[in-house]
Amino acid sequence: PGRAMPPARPRPRAGLPRPRPCPRASRRGLASARLWPYWRWRCWAGISAWASGGIAALCLRLARARPRTRRRPRRGVHSPPRPRHRRRPRHLPGPAEDTRGAAAPAASAAASPARAPPSGSAAAGPEPPVSRSQERTPGDGRPGAGEGRSGAVAGPGPSADSRVSPAGKALQERYRLGSLLGRGGFGRVFAATRLSDGAPVAIKGVPRNRVRHWGELPDGTSAPLEIVLLAKVSTGFSGVVQLLEWLELPKYIVMVLERPERCQDLRHFIRARRLLSEEVARELFRQVLEAVRHCTSCGVLHRDIKPANILVDLDTGQAKLIDFGCSTYLQDTAYTHFAGTRSYSPPEWTQLGLYYGEAATIWSLGILLHQMVCGEHPFRRGQNITWDHQLSLPQRLSQECQDLIRWCLSMHFLDRPTLEDLLCDPWVQDIPHP
Repeated sequence: PGRAMPPARPRPRAGLPRPRPCPRASRRGLASARLWPYWRWRCWAGISAWASGGIAALCLRLARARPRTRRRPRRGVHSPPRPRHRRRPRHLPGPAEDTRGAAAPAASAAASPARAPPSGSAAAGPEPPVSRSQERTPGDGRPGAGEGRSGAVAGPGPSADSRVSPAGKALQERYRLGSLLGRGGFGRVFAATRLSDGAPVAIKGVPRNRVRHWGELPDGTSAPLEIVLLAKVSTGFSGVVQLLEWLELPKYIVMVLERPERCQDLRHFIRARRLLSEEVARELFRQVLEAVRHCTSCGVLHRDIKPANILVDLDTGQAKLIDFGCSTYLQDTAYTHFAGTRSYSPPEWTQLGLYYGEAATIWSLGILLHQMVCGEHPFRRGQNITWDHQLSLPQRLSQECQDLIRWCLSMHFLDRPTLEDLLCDPWVQDIPHP
C-alpha cells in the first residue's frame, strides 16, 4: 500500500501466436530490397544517355569528315553557259630573261644593287631613287599597251601565239644575256654581249606600268621621256652613256646601252680606294661638270647626280653620266615635285618644298666632290641641315678645294656658283695658288 503499481501488460488472446521482434539484419535486407529497383533504373538511364551521346558525337564527326557534293541548280533553257577556267599558258623566256629563270631586267644602271657588284661592272647606288616627278612635261601621254613601237625593230607587238613578241625574238637573236649588274626600285640591269661583233653592252628594262611620262623622238615616234631625253644628250658626246637601240615589248621597255669592257661606277671606285686624291678627283669632277653643262645646253636636267650614276672606264679614266630615269626638261621656274635621291636634295626643298634646277644641281655636285676627296657623305643620314650649319672639312685638303666645296654647299641657293663659275674655278682648272 502506498506504491504505484506498473500498468499491467495486455495478455495475448488465447489461440493466437505471440509476435516475435524482427532482427536488425532483416531490417537492412528489407530496405535494400526496396531501393534496388530505384538504383537499377538510375544506372540504366545513365548508361543509355552516355551511349547515345557518344554515338551521336561519332555520327557528327563522320558527317563532317564526309565530303559534300554540291548539287547543281537546274538550268533553264535560256540560261547562259557557265564559263570554264582555262589555265594560263606558260610564256617562254623573253628577251630580258635567260633560260636559267633570271628575272626581266628593269631599272636604271644606277639603281641600288642587292649586293656589291664585282670590280669592272656597272653598279648601282646605295639609295634607290625616289619616284619620278609628277610635273607636266612636254610630250606627256602614254600610248596604249597594245601599240608596239621600237627604235630598232618595227612592230614589236605581241605575236600570233602570244608568247614572244617579234622585238623579243630579235633581241634574243642579237644579244646574249650575262650577269646581273644592279637592281633597284625600277627593276634590274644585266650585262650582255652583242653577238654580231662581241661588243659588251648593258640591257636595261623598265616595266611599262612604271613609265609615267612619254615624249616624241625627232622622227615622231612616241617613246618614254627617259629615252627621248637620253637620245638628245647622248648623240655626239662621249661624256654621256650612248643609247644604242631601244625596243618596246608588251610589258617592258628595253634599252640597249654601251658598256666599257672594264668599268666601275664611281661609288665603288671610291670605296675601293677609301678616298681619292685631289688630282684624281679634279680630273673626274671636271668631266662630270662638262657632261652636266652639255645636258643643260640641250635643255635636259638630270636631277640624280651621285657617284652611283657616274661610270668610270678603268682603261681610259673617262667618266660617263648614266641613268636618266629621273631627268626632265630644264625650266627657269621652280620645281615643286622632287625626283632623285633624298640624301642629295637641297635644303630649300626640305624646308620650302621647291627648288631651282641649276641650284639643286650645284648642291649635288658639292656633295659629289666631298665624297670623292673625303670618302663619305658630308651630312649624316637623317641629319637636319639648319641655316647656320657649319661644314667641317679635313685640314689635309687644299684651301682651294675647301672653298669650292663650301661654295657649292651654301645654304641659300642664290649664294651658290653657276656651272660656268665651277668650270672657271682655279681648283678645277688646276691653277696654282699664288
